[in-house]
Amino acid sequence: MINIIAASTKQQFKDIASLANTIWREHYTPIIGIEQVDYMIEKYQSSGAMYVQFIDGYEYFMIYYQSELIGYFSMKKRKDSLFLSKIYIAKDFRGQGFGKQAMDFVSKQAKNLKCKSVTLGVNKYNTNSIEAYKKMGFKIIGEMVTDIGNGFIMDDYKMEKII
Repeated sequence: MINIIAASTKQQFKDIASLANTIWREHYTPIIGIEQVDYMIEKYQSSGAMYVQFIDGYEYFMIYYQSELIGYFSMKKRKDSLFLSKIYIAKDFRGQGFGKQAMDFVSKQAKNLKCKSVTLGVNKYNTNSIEAYKKMGFKIIGEMVTDIGNGFIMDDYKMEKII
């Protein structure tokens, strides 16, 4: 069983950023390369970037198993949908149901906010995550190519789960 804690302090965002740095380097380097990983960590996964997103209305949550921080996620309501901006679980804890428990929490939040769906973007080559999302009821509903600057793009699928 996991414990999900809302993040709001600069120290909590530093803790999340430390975990993000580890997860991103391990998981995404083979998919998008180290240069884009470095760029995206600084732009989207650093403590400062996440704190700015928090101030802008994104809710951040820390996932604990026992007393260890094993993951995090971020979401924001957009009209009648809940956008899941981030969800990451540390490598040693994947495949054990922790991500599903976090997604169940997200779905409950969506219902409480009167949302009709949960949406997310996932890299087209992140096949393990795509399969995990499909098992949780998400469907691919489109493609998104986003220029994120510095010569890099995000080449994603848009996925949706109807609530």
